[in-house]
Amino acid sequence: MRIDSYETAEHQKYVRTFLDGRFENSAFCLLAPNGQDWLTRAGRGPEMVLGHRSSVIQMKTVAAKYPDRKNGRLALVQDFHSVRQALNVASADQRVLVIVSGPKEQTDELRISLKSVTNDECIVGRFHFDFDETEDWHKQIKNVKAGPSIVVVRPGEFGMDGTVMNQLPLAAESSEIIKTLLVANSEFAKTTKKKVYSSHVSKGTRLGIYFDSVVPYGEDRDGDGKIDRRGGPPRGGRSGAPSGRRPTQ
Repeated sequence: MRIDSYETAEHQKYVRTFLDGRFENSAFCLLAPNGQDWLTRAGRGPEMVLGHRSSVIQMKTVAAKYPDRKNGRLALVQDFHSVRQALNVASADQRVLVIVSGPKEQTDELRISLKSVTNDECIVGRFHFDFDETEDWHKQIKNVKAGPSIVVVRPGEFGMDGTVMNQLPLAAESSEIIKTLLVANSEFAKTTKKKVYSSHVSKGTRLGIYFDSVVPYGEDRDGDGKIDRRGGPPRGGRSGAPSGRRPTQ
Protein backbone atom coordinates (compact mmCIF):
# COMPACT_ATOMS: atom_id res chain seq x y z
CA MET A 1 0.00 0.00 0.00
CA ARG A 2 1.00 3.60 -0.42
CA ILE A 3 -0.50 6.14 1.96
CA ASP A 4 -1.18 9.12 -0.29
CA SER A 5 -1.74 11.79 2.30
CA TYR A 6 -3.48 12.48 5.60
CA GLU A 7 -5.95 14.87 7.17
CA THR A 8 -6.37 13.40 10.65
CA ALA A 9 -4.08 12.88 13.62
CA GLU A 10 -4.91 9.17 13.41
CA HIS A 11 -3.56 8.96 9.87
CA GLN A 12 -0.45 10.91 10.80
CA LYS A 13 0.20 8.48 13.64
CA TYR A 14 -0.28 5.55 11.26
CA VAL A 15 2.26 6.95 8.78
CA ARG A 16 4.80 7.27 11.58
CA THR A 17 4.54 3.54 12.36
CA PHE A 18 6.11 2.86 8.95
CA LEU A 19 8.89 5.44 9.25
CA ASP A 20 10.47 4.79 12.64
CA GLY A 21 8.33 7.43 14.31
CA ARG A 22 9.13 10.32 11.97
CA PHE A 23 6.56 11.87 9.67
CA GLU A 24 6.50 12.29 5.90
CA ASN A 25 3.60 12.81 3.52
CA SER A 26 3.88 9.31 2.08
CA ALA A 27 4.94 5.85 3.16
CA PHE A 28 5.28 2.59 1.23
CA CYS A 29 5.08 -0.99 2.45
CA LEU A 30 3.76 -4.30 1.14
CA LEU A 31 1.21 -5.74 3.55
CA ALA A 32 -0.50 -9.11 3.71
CA PRO A 33 -4.21 -9.27 2.76
CA ASN A 34 -5.15 -8.80 6.42
CA GLY A 35 -3.78 -5.26 6.19
CA GLN A 36 -1.52 -5.83 9.19
CA ASP A 37 1.43 -8.14 8.57
CA TRP A 38 4.46 -6.54 6.96
CA LEU A 39 5.86 -8.40 3.96
CA THR A 40 8.70 -5.92 3.35
CA ARG A 41 10.44 -3.15 5.21
CA ALA A 42 8.94 0.33 4.78
CA GLY A 43 10.12 3.59 3.24
CA ARG A 44 8.96 6.70 1.40
CA GLY A 45 8.29 4.91 -1.89
CA PRO A 46 8.66 1.64 -3.87
CA GLU A 47 12.19 2.41 -5.06
CA MET A 48 13.45 2.86 -1.50
CA VAL A 49 12.00 -0.48 -0.46
CA LEU A 50 12.23 -2.69 -3.53
CA GLY A 51 14.77 -0.97 -5.76
CA HIS A 52 14.04 1.03 -8.91
CA ARG A 53 14.39 -1.69 -11.55
CA SER A 54 12.96 -4.66 -9.67
CA SER A 55 9.91 -3.08 -8.00
CA VAL A 56 7.30 -4.49 -10.38
CA ILE A 57 8.92 -7.94 -10.49
CA GLN A 58 9.07 -8.18 -6.70
CA MET A 59 5.48 -7.01 -6.28
CA LYS A 60 4.29 -9.63 -8.77
CA THR A 61 6.26 -12.30 -6.91
CA VAL A 62 4.66 -11.33 -3.60
CA ALA A 63 1.19 -11.04 -5.14
CA ALA A 64 1.45 -14.55 -6.58
CA LYS A 65 1.61 -15.92 -3.03
CA TYR A 66 -1.82 -14.45 -2.29
CA PRO A 67 -4.24 -15.49 -5.06
CA ASP A 68 -7.65 -13.79 -5.19
CA ARG A 69 -10.29 -15.38 -2.99
CA LYS A 70 -13.03 -12.90 -3.83
CA ASN A 71 -14.11 -10.94 -6.87
CA GLY A 72 -11.78 -7.96 -7.20
CA ARG A 73 -14.55 -6.01 -8.92
CA LEU A 74 -16.27 -5.74 -5.54
CA ALA A 75 -13.47 -3.69 -3.96
CA LEU A 76 -14.55 -0.47 -2.24
CA VAL A 77 -14.62 2.77 -4.20
CA GLN A 78 -11.96 5.28 -3.14
CA ASP A 79 -12.99 8.32 -1.09
CA PHE A 80 -10.96 11.19 0.41
CA HIS A 81 -11.64 13.33 3.47
CA SER A 82 -12.45 16.29 1.22
CA VAL A 83 -12.43 17.44 -2.39
CA ARG A 84 -9.66 19.82 -1.39
CA GLN A 85 -7.43 16.91 -0.40
CA ALA A 86 -8.48 14.79 -3.39
CA LEU A 87 -7.64 17.61 -5.80
CA ASN A 88 -4.20 18.05 -4.26
CA VAL A 89 -3.37 14.33 -4.39
CA ALA A 90 -4.72 13.96 -7.95
CA SER A 91 -2.48 16.82 -9.05
CA ALA A 92 0.56 15.30 -7.34
CA ASP A 93 -0.10 11.90 -8.95
CA GLN A 94 -1.09 13.54 -12.25
CA ARG A 95 -4.40 11.70 -12.50
CA VAL A 96 -7.87 12.80 -13.53
CA LEU A 97 -10.13 13.30 -10.51
CA VAL A 98 -13.72 12.04 -10.49
CA ILE A 99 -16.01 13.76 -7.96
CA VAL A 100 -19.35 12.15 -7.14
CA SER A 101 -21.47 15.00 -5.79
CA GLY A 102 -24.99 14.85 -4.40
CA PRO A 103 -27.23 14.01 -1.41
CA LYS A 104 -25.96 11.19 0.80
CA GLU A 105 -28.82 8.83 -0.04
CA GLN A 106 -27.93 9.08 -3.73
CA THR A 107 -24.15 8.96 -3.42
CA ASP A 108 -24.35 6.01 -1.01
CA GLU A 109 -26.06 4.04 -3.76
CA LEU A 110 -23.26 4.97 -6.15
CA ARG A 111 -20.61 3.69 -3.74
CA ILE A 112 -22.03 0.28 -4.61
CA SER A 113 -22.92 0.66 -8.28
CA LEU A 114 -19.63 2.38 -9.16
CA LYS A 115 -17.59 -0.62 -8.02
CA SER A 116 -17.94 -2.13 -11.48
CA VAL A 117 -16.55 1.10 -12.94
CA THR A 118 -13.66 1.84 -10.59
CA ASN A 119 -12.49 -1.80 -10.63
CA ASP A 120 -12.76 -2.22 -14.38
CA GLU A 121 -9.37 -3.27 -15.81
CA CYS A 122 -9.34 -0.15 -18.02
CA ILE A 123 -10.02 2.19 -15.10
CA VAL A 124 -8.45 0.79 -11.93
CA GLY A 125 -5.34 2.68 -10.82
CA ARG A 126 -5.70 5.39 -13.47
CA PHE A 127 -8.01 7.85 -11.67
CA HIS A 128 -8.74 9.22 -8.22
CA PHE A 129 -12.32 9.22 -6.90
CA ASP A 130 -14.02 11.29 -4.23
CA PHE A 131 -17.54 11.66 -2.81
CA ASP A 132 -18.97 14.92 -1.49
CA GLU A 133 -22.45 15.91 -0.31
CA THR A 134 -21.88 19.67 -0.51
CA GLU A 135 -21.06 22.17 -3.24
CA ASP A 136 -18.52 24.07 -1.15
CA TRP A 137 -15.76 22.88 -3.47
CA HIS A 138 -17.29 24.49 -6.57
CA LYS A 139 -15.24 27.63 -6.03
CA GLN A 140 -12.08 25.60 -6.66
CA ILE A 141 -13.30 24.10 -9.95
CA LYS A 142 -13.84 26.03 -13.18
CA ASN A 143 -16.92 25.39 -15.35
CA VAL A 144 -18.70 23.15 -12.85
CA LYS A 145 -22.50 23.09 -13.04
CA ALA A 146 -24.61 23.05 -9.89
CA GLY A 147 -26.60 19.98 -8.93
CA PRO A 148 -25.96 16.27 -8.24
CA SER A 149 -23.56 14.82 -10.81
CA ILE A 150 -20.40 12.91 -11.59
CA VAL A 151 -17.76 15.54 -12.31
CA VAL A 152 -14.60 14.66 -14.25
CA VAL A 153 -11.87 17.13 -13.30
CA ARG A 154 -8.44 18.06 -14.62
CA PRO A 155 -6.46 19.03 -11.49
CA GLY A 156 -4.45 22.24 -11.61
CA GLU A 157 -0.67 22.25 -11.66
CA PHE A 158 -0.38 22.62 -7.88
CA GLY A 159 -3.62 20.95 -6.83
CA MET A 160 -5.19 24.17 -5.61
CA ASP A 161 -7.81 24.30 -8.37
CA GLY A 162 -9.16 22.32 -11.31
CA THR A 163 -11.21 22.46 -14.51
CA VAL A 164 -14.21 20.34 -15.50
CA MET A 165 -13.51 18.01 -18.40
CA ASN A 166 -16.97 16.46 -18.43
CA GLN A 167 -20.01 16.20 -16.19
CA LEU A 168 -22.50 13.33 -16.11
CA PRO A 169 -25.79 12.77 -14.25
CA LEU A 170 -25.70 10.44 -11.26
CA ALA A 171 -27.96 8.07 -13.19
CA ALA A 172 -25.46 7.61 -16.02
CA GLU A 173 -24.91 4.01 -17.11
CA SER A 174 -21.65 2.34 -16.11
CA SER A 175 -20.66 1.88 -19.76
CA GLU A 176 -21.16 5.61 -20.39
CA ILE A 177 -19.08 6.54 -17.34
CA ILE A 178 -16.23 4.26 -18.41
CA LYS A 179 -16.27 5.65 -21.96
CA THR A 180 -16.24 9.23 -20.64
CA LEU A 181 -13.35 8.53 -18.28
CA LEU A 182 -11.24 6.87 -20.96
CA VAL A 183 -11.71 9.84 -23.28
CA ALA A 184 -10.81 12.26 -20.48
CA ASN A 185 -7.73 10.24 -19.52
CA SER A 186 -6.52 10.14 -23.13
CA GLU A 187 -6.93 13.91 -23.44
CA PHE A 188 -5.24 14.49 -20.09
CA ALA A 189 -2.26 12.30 -21.03
CA LYS A 190 -1.79 14.05 -24.38
CA THR A 191 -1.94 17.56 -22.95
CA THR A 192 -0.16 17.16 -19.60
CA LYS A 193 3.59 17.39 -19.30
CA LYS A 194 5.16 15.05 -16.77
CA LYS A 195 6.28 16.91 -13.67
CA VAL A 196 9.93 17.08 -12.71
CA TYR A 197 9.92 17.13 -8.92
CA SER A 198 12.81 19.55 -8.35
CA SER A 199 11.64 22.18 -10.84
CA HIS A 200 8.01 21.77 -9.77
CA VAL A 201 8.87 22.44 -6.12
CA SER A 202 11.09 25.37 -7.07
CA LYS A 203 8.32 26.95 -9.13
CA GLY A 204 5.80 26.48 -6.35
CA THR A 205 8.19 28.08 -3.87
CA ARG A 206 8.73 31.07 -6.16
CA LEU A 207 4.98 31.52 -6.54
CA GLY A 208 4.42 31.23 -2.80
CA ILE A 209 2.13 28.21 -3.11
CA TYR A 210 1.58 26.25 0.07
CA PHE A 211 -0.99 23.55 0.83
CA ASP A 212 -2.09 24.17 4.40
CA SER A 213 -3.10 20.76 5.70
CA VAL A 214 -5.81 20.25 8.32
CA VAL A 215 -3.22 18.45 10.46
CA PRO A 216 0.14 20.29 10.58
CA TYR A 217 2.95 18.29 9.06
CA GLY A 218 6.55 18.33 10.13
CA GLU A 219 8.16 18.12 13.56
CA ASP A 220 8.57 20.42 16.54
CA ARG A 221 12.34 20.00 16.84
CA ASP A 222 13.03 23.03 19.02
CA GLY A 223 10.25 22.27 21.49
CA ASP A 224 8.47 25.62 21.16
CA GLY A 225 5.10 24.00 20.55
CA LYS A 226 5.04 24.98 16.88
CA ILE A 227 5.73 22.83 13.82
CA ASP A 228 9.04 23.65 12.14
CA ARG A 229 8.36 23.94 8.42
CA ARG A 230 11.97 24.18 7.36
CA GLY A 231 14.46 21.37 7.41
CA GLY A 232 13.54 17.71 7.22
CA PRO A 233 13.73 15.09 9.91
CA PRO A 234 16.90 13.08 10.40
CA ARG A 235 17.48 10.59 7.61
CA GLY A 236 19.39 7.37 7.39
CA GLY A 237 18.92 3.95 8.83
CA ARG A 238 16.38 1.37 7.88
CA SER A 239 12.70 2.15 8.21
CA GLY A 240 10.11 -0.42 9.06
CA ALA A 241 9.79 -3.84 10.53
CA PRO A 242 10.85 -7.30 9.43
CA SER A 243 8.32 -9.51 7.67
CA GLY A 244 5.48 -10.61 9.91
CA ARG A 245 5.59 -7.72 12.35
CA ARG A 246 2.47 -5.67 12.84
CA PRO A 247 2.64 -1.87 13.19
CA THR A 248 0.85 -0.20 16.06
CA GLN A 249 -2.33 1.55 14.97
